[in-house]
Amino acid sequence: MANERVQRRLAAILAADVVGYSRLMGEDETGTLERLKAMRRDVLDPKVTEYGGRIVKLLGDGALVEFPSAVDAVEYAIDTQQILSRLNESLPEQSRIEFRMGINLGDVIVEGDDIYGDGVNIAARLESIAETGGICVSAMVYEGVRGKLEVEFSDMGDQSLKNIAAPVHAYRVQLSVGEGINNACIPSEALFRRPAVAVLPFENMSGDPDQEYFADGLTEDVITALSLWRSFPVIARNSTAAYKGQSPDIRKVGEELGARYIIEGSVRKSGNRVRVTAQLINSETGHHVWAERYDRDLADIFDLQDELSRHIAATVAPELEFSQVAGTKIKTPQNLNAWELVQRGYDRVFAADPESIKSAREYFQKAIELDSEYARAFVGMAWSYHREFWLDPAKFAGEGREQFIKAANRAVSFDEFDSEAHTILAMTWLWRGEPDRALLEIKRAVDLNPNNAVAQHVLGHTLTLLGQPVEGIANMERAIFLSPRDPRHGAWMWGVGLAHLTARQYEEAVLWSERAVQRLPGNPDGHLLLVSSLGHLGRTNEARAALDTYRGLEPNTPEQPTLVFRYKHEADEEHFLDGLRKAGWEG
Repeated sequence: MANERVQRRLAAILAADVVGYSRLMGEDETGTLERLKAMRRDVLDPKVTEYGGRIVKLLGDGALVEFPSAVDAVEYAIDTQQILSRLNESLPEQSRIEFRMGINLGDVIVEGDDIYGDGVNIAARLESIAETGGICVSAMVYEGVRGKLEVEFSDMGDQSLKNIAAPVHAYRVQLSVGEGINNACIPSEALFRRPAVAVLPFENMSGDPDQEYFADGLTEDVITALSLWRSFPVIARNSTAAYKGQSPDIRKVGEELGARYIIEGSVRKSGNRVRVTAQLINSETGHHVWAERYDRDLADIFDLQDELSRHIAATVAPELEFSQVAGTKIKTPQNLNAWELVQRGYDRVFAADPESIKSAREYFQKAIELDSEYARAFVGMAWSYHREFWLDPAKFAGEGREQFIKAANRAVSFDEFDSEAHTILAMTWLWRGEPDRALLEIKRAVDLNPNNAVAQHVLGHTLTLLGQPVEGIANMERAIFLSPRDPRHGAWMWGVGLAHLTARQYEEAVLWSERAVQRLPGNPDGHLLLVSSLGHLGRTNEARAALDTYRGLEPNTPEQPTLVFRYKHEADEEHFLDGLRKAGWEG
């Protein structure tokens, strides 16, 4: 063993480190760890694979990565620094996680999966002299990529590096050129795992310079509201502000900003009325995905600004999802990444047939196999169980129940700032008959994103089960307002109807029950709610007809019907059952 030859090889080594990590942890430990984890999951780690690299080790706030060539290492560094720069634009300066990177090409000693030697040490020392958000390379790397990459370098001369015997000639990679829209620092759409959206400055069409602040404020609020959705990146305002007062070509804007979708709009004031138009455009095709016009009174301009921005954001977010689902359908499954697989799953998971739900679950599982910490894939997996139980409550037992709960918990553990993850976790508590526990989760979901229509509905339904139906109705009606095209409207209308019944508002309960039945004629729960509502009104003939329809859908009608979700107070459940008895239920 003493004469065993030391294994060596030539490698391109990249060392990366977070700037000011101790300060960030001291100010916000939890937030810093979550942002760093997300950057690794969504940017740093996938790019290592793309460029053929290998993560040698993670060092808490940094990493050591080996690449097969200097070209691969430099391309990786440029791509990731550009993406991270874009992601940081939407954060306050004190919360930004920025990296320094150093790259060296040299001889390394190999021991198992680890590597040692001056080749590694020089990379680490070059990282220490790089600028914040910058890249520093050795002369060996510079010579290896010169003429092969369209990138400029600035000569830093010989550098005396700590614990390195001889001076090392170093070069700084030039990541930015010129002013204004910085094309060198703007990644192309292909660099994002998920498509980005950019909001261009809303145009003031009023001819009144004093209304400029309203248009600017609306633009900023729409960007902020969209940023609460974690399913797609939103380009920061300081990047889109350069287009103010222009009529740019949308396709060119998309290329320059790395955004697949563009929102543009206008504001026109006349007397005490204001008209706002907004449209969503696919920058790759130039096609309009969605457009809307809003006419409002100027009673309180700030409340109006808030209302419009929330509504635009809440409407655009599902439209982005619908559009992306349509786009993934033209691809073969083997060409889909985890994000696109999740989109395919969401296209099926809210259907009313078991086969579609099963297909959705398969897509979510494939996404998890590609990215084992992708929170949204686990959210989708949990929704698939929820939908299965909704169609057949008897299945809420055994392994399916445990998988449902496990998926929801993992979604929150991988992204505790995801409103949808907390929403589906709240649903697991409702299925377990614990609305008090559900309330804690769903309030967190709404706090994280008040524009999340599903969270608003679940909050309203939870309040109903806790005996606060009037408050619940407001949340559920807001959900329908926020997402007017949502495929879950049938279930939502059932929820509103149940809340009116619980509040002893029987006429409204019948109205919403009938709407739910029209949307989901094959779902027994809507018919059962209609039976109880009509029973309380004494409309016996109609109630019995609805009961016959229910029994036709439920051939194994139980003697004592049980509700999908349990009330906290026995009196509310007894009230529901009393309506059935008044309708002629003889079970």
